[in-house]
Amino acid sequence: MIVATAGHIDHGKTLLVKTLTGTDTDRLPEEKARGISIDLGFAYLPLPQGGLIGFVDVPGHERFIRNMLAGVSGIDYALLIVAADDGVMPQTVEHLQILDLLRIPHGAVAITKTDRVDAARIEEVRAQVQALLAPTLLAQAPLLPVSAVSGSGIGELKDLLLREAAARGQRSAAGQHLRYAIDRAFSIAGSGTVVTGTVFNGFVRTGDRLLISPAGREVRVRGIQIHGKAAEQAQAGERCALNLTGTDIESVRRGDWVMAEAIHRPTQRLDVRLSVLPGESRPLKHWTPVHLHLATADVTARVSLRRGEALPPGGNGIAQLLLDEPVSALHGDRFILRDQSAMRTLGGGLVIDPLPPASRRSKARTATLAALESADHQAALAALAADARRPVDLGHFEAAFNLLPEVAAAACAAAGLVALGKDRRVGVTAARIRALEDAINAKIEAFHKAQPQAPGIESETLRGELAPELDADAFGQLLRTLADAKRVEIHSSLLRKPGHDTTANSADTQLWETVQPALAATGFNPPTLRELAPQLKLKDAILKDFLYRQMKAGNVYRVGNDRFYLKTTMAVLAATAKAVAEKQPNGLFTAAQYRDATGIGRTLAIEILETLDGLAITQRIGDARKTRKDFVPILGAADPAAPPPPGTAAKTQAQPQKPAAGKPQQRPPFRNKRY
Repeated sequence: MIVATAGHIDHGKTLLVKTLTGTDTDRLPEEKARGISIDLGFAYLPLPQGGLIGFVDVPGHERFIRNMLAGVSGIDYALLIVAADDGVMPQTVEHLQILDLLRIPHGAVAITKTDRVDAARIEEVRAQVQALLAPTLLAQAPLLPVSAVSGSGIGELKDLLLREAAARGQRSAAGQHLRYAIDRAFSIAGSGTVVTGTVFNGFVRTGDRLLISPAGREVRVRGIQIHGKAAEQAQAGERCALNLTGTDIESVRRGDWVMAEAIHRPTQRLDVRLSVLPGESRPLKHWTPVHLHLATADVTARVSLRRGEALPPGGNGIAQLLLDEPVSALHGDRFILRDQSAMRTLGGGLVIDPLPPASRRSKARTATLAALESADHQAALAALAADARRPVDLGHFEAAFNLLPEVAAAACAAAGLVALGKDRRVGVTAARIRALEDAINAKIEAFHKAQPQAPGIESETLRGELAPELDADAFGQLLRTLADAKRVEIHSSLLRKPGHDTTANSADTQLWETVQPALAATGFNPPTLRELAPQLKLKDAILKDFLYRQMKAGNVYRVGNDRFYLKTTMAVLAATAKAVAEKQPNGLFTAAQYRDATGIGRTLAIEILETLDGLAITQRIGDARKTRKDFVPILGAADPAAPPPPGTAAKTQAQPQKPAAGKPQQRPPFRNKRY
């Protein structure tokens, strides 16, 4: 359990912590000289059953409220301290307001310095404090009169803290990536950079590779210490020191996080539920400059409200915070806002969406924010899935709620969502997917009836008409699922029914019966268009038009500028590329290796590979290639080509003929060229 002190300056916070733990948390020479706390101090109280209570002692002076705010982030329990002689003072009030805005529900009040006053004064201060606590979450907090000088009440306070720690146990760290808030950074000779702070989420282990956020600098955890003792790991709800490699002391500061890469998404916009303190004298208006305190960070920002809106004292509403520098935040994070001069607390609230779009004025955005306000990720995802026509950005959701992949997958299944897309995954309800599949089939069938000679309908046209809410990647995955189920055929960017004959006329049928055997007979070495036309006794223009229509229909593929291969031949060539790649230790093969496997010339081999690249069957990486997709759904099943006899590589490119002896070489006719 982590306990933070709170209260006015000189009310005995530091002395009380020292009496409870034996540790003087004032470590700075200036603190010793002035007799006041300036920065955060830390102490520990061992628990009988094992474990520790970690104390964060905060400064009480109004000038150091920034340090106080860094100390009370991520705590489990508040110890509000009020001196019996002074009673409730200005920082007593402000510190309690901050604790309430941070929604810290558990705590106690220690009325200190009771050795200086009589019993009547103690009861008077008790009444003041109870009245102050009444409208807050700490209204039922126990009040204990104590004296660090005489020892009166110290035993009762310690017993209370031990009982609270035993009752609460450790925070759950399961199902989340690590997030650790840095409150101090320093360097130790022989060790390097050391940071101290609180584990907000997940686990940190020795050897972990993590990021300093928001800068994005990679670090490794060299060592962990808890209360000065080496540890192999620390988890949510524990304070610890981390020895980091990969960064220097100048590159890390209070306000930074150490976190898993999966949730490193720096942002300068936050959609929030913002509450204004009741004691404010005027409404909080649009574009008010503020200081945002989130965990241990302090950044300047502006409050953005809807046009004409303002938040009255004691009111709350949706707002967007526009930050002057990036921070890292998650859904559910609590924050405090102070005025531009950082002298007065204005209010605070809850982060709803740490990664919002710039605009939030649409009805859809309003519905999204309403769904995201749920504290439970399953309830929030179910609410988002309620609108079947609004896909859920799963990457955004998982990062905002800090979910491990298996937790996110279970939540998707429970909400009836199916993940689509690769680079940007979106969740779509299973019912919506079924409806889209039926609509796609109906649309393709209607298209074929209206335009029987057309090779197919453009997939982008179909997406715009049926599913504009999906991006091309997600819609493409849906189409590939239909293709795998043999419900549609995909050729390039066109869709058609399986087996649809786009050239269903007698003239084309007769022409195909002539062209198809000619191309099949030439295998991997088809003639160019200009060579093929006279062989078939056809005009170039007629043959070209026919082959281009067959290409759109998916029956032939163009390689280079003027060669056409049957689909079945391309399937064999693709199977050969796969076989060559599988023989290489790393799966990478060269054009020369492919040339040798097919027995064709290098230039034509490269042109064939470039065609396979265009179909995403192969992918070029420098001077080599690897297989990228299974060729069977695109070209059909085929076996690789048989190895050519040694030393008989075919020469597929037309070779220039040497002039016959005694005959002068003919020069090509001169052609005018425009430059």
